[in-house]
Amino acid sequence: MSIGKRFLLVTAAALVAAAPAWAQRQSLADRVTALEAKANNSQANMELLNRLSQQEGEIRELRAQLEKLQHDLQEFQQRNRDQYLDLDGRLNRMEGGATPPVAAPATSGGGTSPATPPVAAAVESAPSVHGDPGSLAQAGDERTAYNQAFEKLKSGDYVGSAQLFTAFLQAYPSGVYAPNALYWLGESYYVTQNYALAAEQFRALMERYPTHDKAPGSLLKLGLCEYGLGKVDAAERTLADVVSRYPGSDVARTADDRLKAIQLGRLR
Repeated sequence: MSIGKRFLLVTAAALVAAAPAWAQRQSLADRVTALEAKANNSQANMELLNRLSQQEGEIRELRAQLEKLQHDLQEFQQRNRDQYLDLDGRLNRMEGGATPPVAAPATSGGGTSPATPPVAAAVESAPSVHGDPGSLAQAGDERTAYNQAFEKLKSGDYVGSAQLFTAFLQAYPSGVYAPNALYWLGESYYVTQNYALAAEQFRALMERYPTHDKAPGSLLKLGLCEYGLGKVDAAERTLADVVSRYPGSDVARTADDRLKAIQLGRLR
């Protein structure tokens, strides 16, 4: 055998012997690559699960905060209704005062019997008449219609009172009780959170009867309606106007308290 043939045989044998080792190294590299890919996928899955878990926790926290805010809002609205209806009652008592005792007529013997007990003050006093007091004498049917509407309001039927006060104002647009009717119509809407309609009545009262006894309360309620409508800047201006126009009054103190609460809420 020639030297050339021997060299070819030896080279071929060496290649055959080396093939399994090369193949083994290639197989090992593939396995390592596959394991790394699997590890990377597992890590990515863990990160995804962690993010999902974190987002679920944030959603639960946001839901809890939303429920608390809804609860606080309901309590806030209820306190508003109670507080300002009470304020209206106190203002009415301040405006009208209690009905004085009625003296009994003289007896035939020249003496007098003891005075009868005082009559309890009505929740709604007769309005102050700016002008001729004799106009009250012409308000018989007007007073009856007004009383019917006001009784609805006192009973808590705010929808019914709104209907009756609206009908009253249509029948007696310039009547003696028109300013009071405007105010209580606005109150009927306010208590049922119809702030836009309520604001119209309070604004109309302020424009038509700026010196009426109900004007201070109307301006206060106008500011609260603006706040209920989300017009916070306008509400702050109106409430500040109440404080400056009617210093030292109940409505001014209430307006100041509400103004401070709004400003504090802005800082949070």
